[in-house]
Amino acid sequence: MSKVEANLDEFLDVENELNQRWPETKLEPSLDRIKALADVLGDPQSSYPVVQLTGTNGKTSTSRMVDALFTRIGLRTGRFTSPHLQLATERISIDNQPISPERYVEVYRDIEPYVAMVDTRSEIRMSKFEVLTGMAYAAFAEAPADVAVVEVGMGGTWDATSIVDARVAVLTPIGVDHTEYLGNRPEDIAVEKSGIIKPGSVAIVAEQTPEVMRVILERVAEVDAMVARFGSEFGVLSRAVAVGGQMITLQGLGGVYEDIFLPLHGEHQAKNAALALAAVEAFFGAGPERKVDIEMVREGFASVVTPGRLERVRSAPNVFVDAAHNPHGAAALARALESEFGFRKLVAVVSVMSDKDAEGILAALEPVVQELVITTNSSPRAMDPDVLAGLAVPIFGEDRFEVRPRLVDAVEEAIHLIEDEQSGGGVIITGSVVTAGEARALFGKEPA
Repeated sequence: MSKVEANLDEFLDVENELNQRWPETKLEPSLDRIKALADVLGDPQSSYPVVQLTGTNGKTSTSRMVDALFTRIGLRTGRFTSPHLQLATERISIDNQPISPERYVEVYRDIEPYVAMVDTRSEIRMSKFEVLTGMAYAAFAEAPADVAVVEVGMGGTWDATSIVDARVAVLTPIGVDHTEYLGNRPEDIAVEKSGIIKPGSVAIVAEQTPEVMRVILERVAEVDAMVARFGSEFGVLSRAVAVGGQMITLQGLGGVYEDIFLPLHGEHQAKNAALALAAVEAFFGAGPERKVDIEMVREGFASVVTPGRLERVRSAPNVFVDAAHNPHGAAALARALESEFGFRKLVAVVSVMSDKDAEGILAALEPVVQELVITTNSSPRAMDPDVLAGLAVPIFGEDRFEVRPRLVDAVEEAIHLIEDEQSGGGVIITGSVVTAGEARALFGKEPA
């Protein structure tokens, strides 16, 4: 057996061990276990400043942008995001690169005795996400990282990542998702998510509904934090479609930043870029008299890679992958497809998790999609394609969709449906993060 094969076997062994724990879809809201682990590890999360992000959509894209800007400026970064698209190592990045499977195993084995210690002291064993959070914080301390960019797993106040006192708290748009844990109303969800705003921090807030913004501002006042809001203190001044992405001009906290190429599609990504820039400015204390170097900003944004976010995985015909998994994300995807691509015919391949608002996702896609191919993915949580087909009938009608239970067959059928369009056809594969990850693998894309 080669060394690479041995390392991969060890990685798979670790993943199997972690998968024996509660999955990320099963929670017992408490910070007790992760605090206990951090305590016996020597509180590694206190050894570096943190930018923490929460929200319903856009967290991972914004996290990657913040990381890219910090990296270009010259800081050593640690980044923790979730879920992963293809490989768990994507979740923990050092210097804007995923850690290797070998390093993933090393970090886990280093903290494993302490995880076992916490397990014996608690009625409930640590969940997989809690262990991963401990691994990330330990890896960042050992690097050592100059700054950590940390995306919450779910919620905010009781999310395992929230044992940090983030210097900057970023709140992307907040909508309805994970209702079984966070509630059914955006303002209730905002109460939980705004918990990442800590005393004396700076809150960088995306566009929100008035109800959600009121909750956030109440939290800001409660903990005596500072706040900067999209559309007030920062924003997008202009954007224009460009080859491979868009050219944007941003209003930052320190002034105007012009001629920025962002290699991502959609108005929502331009807004994410404004959010990321403001977060980095706030970290350095930028204001009207102090800007971040414009060339560093340009180079940082130009280097951004966001796998599975309206990512082109094939040309001729054009095939895209997007991890939209709720109506808000699907609506942003639909707007980007309509505004930036002139497809004469667009076919969507969709597989949705059974606990998601499948009807809302389909309804958001319907105005821009001519035909639909319903399928499933490998997750045990994936919705049965026949059930999804039943939900599609009142939205698409009975003649605009087909069912192909295997993802590979669904993709092949979608490509067949646009063959007559030559350069005017496109395929979008979407509905969940798992669907996007498995589609990337189908087209030979490496984890990133």
